[in-house]
Amino acid sequence: MPWSNQGGGPWGSGGGKGPWGSGPQPGGGGGGSPPDLEELLRRSQDKLRAVLPGGNLGGKGITLILLGAILIWGFSGFYRVDFNELGAVLRFGKYVREATPGLNYHLPYPIESVLTPKVTVVQPIHIGMRYLDDPRRGGTTMRDVPEESLMLTGDENIVDVDFTVFWLVKPAGVGDYLFNIQQPEGTVKAVAESAMREVVGRSDSRDLTTVARQSVETAVLELMQKVLDTYGSGIQVTQVQMLKVDPPAQVIDSLRDVQAARIDQERAQNEAQTYANRVVPEARGRAAQVTQSAEAYREQTVAEAKGQSSRFLQVYEEYKKAPEVTRQRMYLETMERLFGGTEKIIMDSGTGQGVVPYLPLNELTRPRAPTPPQTPPPTGAAR
Repeated sequence: MPWSNQGGGPWGSGGGKGPWGSGPQPGGGGGGSPPDLEELLRRSQDKLRAVLPGGNLGGKGITLILLGAILIWGFSGFYRVDFNELGAVLRFGKYVREATPGLNYHLPYPIESVLTPKVTVVQPIHIGMRYLDDPRRGGTTMRDVPEESLMLTGDENIVDVDFTVFWLVKPAGVGDYLFNIQQPEGTVKAVAESAMREVVGRSDSRDLTTVARQSVETAVLELMQKVLDTYGSGIQVTQVQMLKVDPPAQVIDSLRDVQAARIDQERAQNEAQTYANRVVPEARGRAAQVTQSAEAYREQTVAEAKGQSSRFLQVYEEYKKAPEVTRQRMYLETMERLFGGTEKIIMDSGTGQGVVPYLPLNELTRPRAPTPPQTPPPTGAAR
């Protein structure tokens, strides 16, 4: 045979010559040479004859071999899609159809092939922090990534925002997911960070830490979904969860002082409003009381004036009928009104001889004090 080696094994290592009778090949370490193809074919035929019945490789044997190879090749088209997957069948590399979970069939390779991405598994992407395995503690530790989390707010403040985005593949978007974007996780991460920066840039820093967190999460989710649909990514964003919204570590102490001062201001305003709510009604009540008292005094004074004028007119009418009697009566009534509550002493200058012209009316009309009872002397007292 022209390819057989002159002595040695099948790799022609004997004599230091190659299969062509030449010396060692250039660059060949240790004088190695290519294998003998005829020898390999002969050995393969011998092994095949040993497998076939009768040891003869005839037309039936070749036919059986071809039929077996065709059957094996045909059965290689069966595949299974798990319940959380969706199959994407490719024909010569082109997407042609989807395959539902279960046992399915496609034309054997290389005509058709299948990709089975997990479409029902919700995948998280953390932005602003990373969870790293910590063998020493037997768990995970979180590492902050400030280049992703530091963002500028609408009132020109800086906040540190850590958030997580949950996403999955749309049931009807497997083809878009596989062929329209090259790195799905990187695309979702970039879109999420961009959307969060845009929404935070339109928000106030104080609202971000208090009442606006839910609205910010909703706005970021809607903006992300809009951008991903524009890309034709076949990705569905299910949730945006803000984990931390804090000022940078360099100014957190100052911000806490500002928040404490704001709380004190709100407390002082509440106390002032409470005091006003208590004092104003009291003042209004007192004002109403004074007004009512003044109106009552006015009505009383007017009524008394009217009564006195009416009495005067009545007295005047009686006076015209009997002037002397009315005058005397008015004089006596006036004197009674004037001297009714005073002490009175009468001095009579026309008294007779030996009579004291002094009459203390007050002493005479004053009731005497009761005489205390006398205590009888004790029995057996000395006389």
